[in-house]
Amino acid sequence: MQIFRKKRTINYGGKLLDLSQPVVMGILNCTPDSFYAASRTSGEREILERAQTIIAEGGTIIDVGAYSSRPAAKHINADEEYRRLKPAVTLIKKHFSETVVSIDTFRADIVEWLYNDCGCFIVNDISAGEMDKNMISTVARYALPYIAMHMRGTPATMQNADNCIYNEPVIDIVEYFVAKKKELIDAGVTDIIFDPGFGFSKTLETNYKLLANLSDFKLLEQPILAGLSRKSMFYSLLACTPEQSLAATVAANMAALQNGADILRVHDVKEAYDTIMIYNHLQKFK
Repeated sequence: MQIFRKKRTINYGGKLLDLSQPVVMGILNCTPDSFYAASRTSGEREILERAQTIIAEGGTIIDVGAYSSRPAAKHINADEEYRRLKPAVTLIKKHFSETVVSIDTFRADIVEWLYNDCGCFIVNDISAGEMDKNMISTVARYALPYIAMHMRGTPATMQNADNCIYNEPVIDIVEYFVAKKKELIDAGVTDIIFDPGFGFSKTLETNYKLLANLSDFKLLEQPILAGLSRKSMFYSLLACTPEQSLAATVAANMAALQNGADILRVHDVKEAYDTIMIYNHLQKFK
């Protein structure tokens, strides 16, 4: 039997983020058109309240995003994305300085501008460097942790039929990440997290196949992020809405944990934290 030795710590600005047990990444949206309306925040008070809630409910990472990646979302330029992000990141860094922050962006300019303004953060890139040729070198230059997500095309084209066809989705995506890991390490990126990209250039059945076989990603020997929160793979199957898909999200998050997920990216932090607590307790009896 082959034993995979997964990386269990991430260097975050000289401090170690411990991933020996799963953690919660709470979503803080600074966009007016997120697919889940209840997650949208604007203004200092809402941003601080959302950040405080994430921390109080057990979140380890606050993931700040200002560019909606849902299909048919309005495109915004880098200046507008930065205008939305900077106040939120500045506030979080000032009031919750010990909390780990990640920035959900595919643009190298955003990474450079925010690093120079606010210091260290995790880069959460939905395109794994495919949408900005300068992203990987920028991440390496500032020695930032990097989340590389699998997606084909762009948010506007990712659900086109051609982008959702795979020979064998689990094998295809694992092989993509094997090559991406080499590219990142060769470029000087040392703290890498992989996200299979549930809902991004995936059919309903592909999403469930990935979830059922998430343990296959252990061979990458890197932490795995599962971003399943309130996605269409639940409300399409169950004929409900994002607002009605919390229970489905909790069930899927438990499946992800059982199959090796290290980070749960969620809107509902308390429910994800409780799921991790139950999962951790169950491990004592195995």
